Amino acid sequence: MGIPGSGLAKGLAVTLRTMTRRSVTAQYPDVQPELPPRTRGVIGLFEENCTVCMLCARECPDWCIYIDSHKETVPAATPGGRERSRNVLDRFAIDFALCMYCGICIEVCPFDALFWSPEFEYAETDIHELTHERDKLREWMWTVPEPPALDAAAEEPKEIAAARKTAEKLAAQQAAEQQEQQEKEGEA
Repeated sequence: MGIPGSGLAKGLAVTLRTMTRRSVTAQYPDVQPELPPRTRGVIGLFEENCTVCMLCARECPDWCIYIDSHKETVPAATPGGRERSRNVLDRFAIDFALCMYCGICIEVCPFDALFWSPEFEYAETDIHELTHERDKLREWMWTVPEPPALDAAAEEPKEIAAARKTAEKLAAQQAAEQQEQQEKEGEA
């Protein structure tokens, strides 16, 4: 067992040490804080990738994502083909007064249309103004940082390897066709 009052003495020593140091005050509005790279601020929308599949709205535990869409008929791409229909996004809004920033919507999006943005200055004076529409969500998309570089020792993704192999085949075919063309021109 220790000496009676030793805990109190240790606590007072910590207090005295911190009392003698200069305090560091963050001058927030004038000086922006340096945020970690994976900061969760708001959700940005990359509208071009959104197919209106509604997965994000269905999986949201707070039901704070509002999506409206309509169907459009797309004419046939080839003669004799059939028309297709596709969903067109009319409204995409997130109510940040309800959102608990869990990120489930971002995780379930199969088309990479939602991303975390480090933007955190979106306070409003009225709670009804915390529902941000797709225009504001699109603005926040451009504040999303680039993903970290892949590990140099990591295996190359299969998609990139397949694309590179196809590109090399096409380049080889084009080179062979050019060589044949040059040989024909040389014979003539």
